[in-house]
Amino acid sequence: MINYSLRCDQGHDFDSWFQSASAYEALERAGHLSCSVCGSSVVTKAVMAPRVAKGQDDAATPMALSAPGSDAERALAEMRRKVEENSDYVGDRFVEEARSMHLGDSPERSIYGEARLDDARALAEEGVPVMPLPFKPKKKLS
Repeated sequence: MINYSLRCDQGHDFDSWFQSASAYEALERAGHLSCSVCGSSVVTKAVMAPRVAKGQDDAATPMALSAPGSDAERALAEMRRKVEENSDYVGDRFVEEARSMHLGDSPERSIYGEARLDDARALAEEGVPVMPLPFKPKKKLS
């Protein structure tokens, strides 16, 4: 396991554990890294001294990558759980679905999905109630 200090293009600093340096690089190449503060997908390694778990004592210290480690991570995990349980994921159809509900062309319901920044701004300017999520949605269209 290796711990990297990361920074997003919005200037947020955060740490994350990776199985190895090559695992980090694979996730970075695939675009699967995102800021734990704002969700930006433009993330790079910050200047740091990497911590590597080597021995038996060190191996017990890092938490599993899927387990939230701090109060903020637990709050984000809980928020994600509530959004996913109580909303419909509409993927890249988010802009069309939100606008359709706002205009009364389709029934209102709680939705989440993905939108480009300029499209989200246009929705907000039209009076459509939208807000960015502090996490990247899991892709799960049924």
